[in-house]
Amino acid sequence: MIIYFSATGNSRYTALKIAEITGDETLDLFSKIKNKDFSTLYSEKPWVLVCPTYAWQIPHIIRDWLLQTTLNGSKKFYTVMTCGDSIGTAGKYVEKLCTSKGLEYCGCAKIVMPDNYLIMFNSPDEEKSKKIISDAQQSIEETAETIKNGKRFDNANYTLVDRINSSAVNLTFYSMAVTTKPFHTTDKCISCGMCEKICPLGNIKLNDGKPTWSTSCTHCMACICQCPKEAIEYGKKTNGKVRYKFPL
Repeated sequence: MIIYFSATGNSRYTALKIAEITGDETLDLFSKIKNKDFSTLYSEKPWVLVCPTYAWQIPHIIRDWLLQTTLNGSKKFYTVMTCGDSIGTAGKYVEKLCTSKGLEYCGCAKIVMPDNYLIMFNSPDEEKSKKIISDAQQSIEETAETIKNGKRFDNANYTLVDRINSSAVNLTFYSMAVTTKPFHTTDKCISCGMCEKICPLGNIKLNDGKPTWSTSCTHCMACICQCPKEAIEYGKKTNGKVRYKFPL
């Protein structure tokens, strides 16, 4: 079973393309996470997690959901991570998670896709996004074939920077960078409620027609990137930046 989480579409697209090749079924984890649904799942085929890279690890909301959810059937566990550039040593942390759950770690693959973390980076325009997605097709197909053939992903050669990014930088990201205080709306807001609907943690509520953010945030960028009027900003860091949502 291919289980996936996607805020702006990259991981969803990747999961569905892998499913086409492997003939496997997919499960969107959005409602599972939002509703705190930790009910047992079963799959005869290997488990394949497809998710974005947050600070060079799998998102903590995915990690925490996995720790509380029993996965029965197959013991094999693959991880496919979409990223703007690198996944660091994310695989090492997934391997530890697999060990704690009695699963067989089968490796961690990366798929380079358009970056959506516009708090720190610039997202590509639509033309460049389509080029990046087109270039990713071979990696997606090779990844799917590896899973289909029951092989492990090749072990990565980690650099010192990779180790630092997935450890110290990841810790700093969640302890200091992930805050909701700078979120605000401009007068473009039409009170459509899209941000409230697509927040995977139920962290956004409309008050008098305007969104307010609580403290449970994972910086997935769904609210900013999927706002139909581009009315959400994060302090001044996102002003004038291209919003990214899977374009195809």
